[in-house]
Amino acid sequence: MGAEVPGIVKLKCSVKNYDWGKVGKESAVARLCVKNTGEETDGDEPYAEFWMGTHDSGPSYVVVSVEANGGYANGGLEREDGHGCERKCCNLVSLKDWIEQNPSVLGDKVLRKWGPNLPFLFKVLSVAKALSIQAHPDKDLAAILHKQQPEVYKDGNHKPEMALALTEFEALCGFVGLEELKTVVHSVPEIIEVVGSSCAEQVLHISEEDGATKLKEVLQSLFTKLMSVSKAVISEVISKLISRLNLKREVRELTDKEELVLRLEKQYPRDVGVLAAFLFNYVKLNPGEALYLGANEPHAYIHGECVECMATSDNVVRAGLTPKNRDVQTLCSMLTYKQGFPEILPGVPSNPYTVKYLPPFDEFEVERCNLPQETSTVFPAVPGPSLFVVMTGEGKMRTAFSEMLIAEGDVLFAPANTQIATETISGMDIYRAGVNSRFFEKSDASAPIEQQ
Repeated sequence: MGAEVPGIVKLKCSVKNYDWGKVGKESAVARLCVKNTGEETDGDEPYAEFWMGTHDSGPSYVVVSVEANGGYANGGLEREDGHGCERKCCNLVSLKDWIEQNPSVLGDKVLRKWGPNLPFLFKVLSVAKALSIQAHPDKDLAAILHKQQPEVYKDGNHKPEMALALTEFEALCGFVGLEELKTVVHSVPEIIEVVGSSCAEQVLHISEEDGATKLKEVLQSLFTKLMSVSKAVISEVISKLISRLNLKREVRELTDKEELVLRLEKQYPRDVGVLAAFLFNYVKLNPGEALYLGANEPHAYIHGECVECMATSDNVVRAGLTPKNRDVQTLCSMLTYKQGFPEILPGVPSNPYTVKYLPPFDEFEVERCNLPQETSTVFPAVPGPSLFVVMTGEGKMRTAFSEMLIAEGDVLFAPANTQIATETISGMDIYRAGVNSRFFEKSDASAPIEQQ
């Protein structure tokens, strides 16, 4: 390729058909899949996740021209087949390989910090029923788990993440505060039946003055006892819980958390995660709001559609609301046990059409751009790479050296230091993922390469 930096390229991306995904045409992931790959979807199959990035579990592929530069030309091809390339000159190369062959597209600081790989993974999720109660390990634990069980924990990287709501989006996230925890223990007798009255009394009599270490010990003891209970016991207890809530419904309106518990039990009958849900914050995001999750924080997405971004990893430690492999001991030992409602990010406007979301992680940030009819905007050049996904509409993208048509389902990789002008006729929604702007503001650019 020489020293010349390639321009914007289009990507063909991967889809995950997990059981919790929305089915057929109800799924935004399914609609993106059709537009992005040209493949028909199965109307009876769940479409859960649309992956954009370099992770081996769901790689993206660069759409390149075989007619120029030995098959590695700019991906801005005419849309003669409606899916981003001409039938007569398409070729696919994995984005990971393409970046390794063109490392300058990452920019100097990103390449120095993370090596020749994207440090972030970009997704769209369509959630019909709850995902597992889970957490993602920090880097030290991820390396240990990957070495011990590589078939389960697929890489040695950590996985901080952020979910940006496309629709109303429901999630469980982090442990409730102390006063709410006391209310739960006091008002949910089934929890006392599982963990024992002594453990429950510890919760009811502890205070903030006892200190963070003591608070963590008490909460960890409660949660570990609950999650470690036998299937026979939890089955009996949840049966009592559901009967009690159905009787309560006849005399009063149930709380949002109680209604959620009834929903979860229908999705995952006799699962310990149904009872554990009382211990977590119930979060409802409006479209355009974001929730971020650090390492070792418990969470479970419940329903809705979102754009998700994370460090390049697929490590998940599960313990409830799932038919998949559970690692209760690891989950209960790894959590921070921080309490309180999570921070919700509304985003910060970059211009009249674009809002930026900056979580406290170096690896990524996300921008949401809503272009009304017959408008345009500019994505300024940044020192790192970007991924763009067109969620709706169509228009054009221009750089100093190229122009391409873009439409719903298109995913594009833009090299570092590339200014991009975007315009639309009918209106367009675009989401961009890139390395966090704050990373580039740091004075020390000499950090060693991190191994992922």
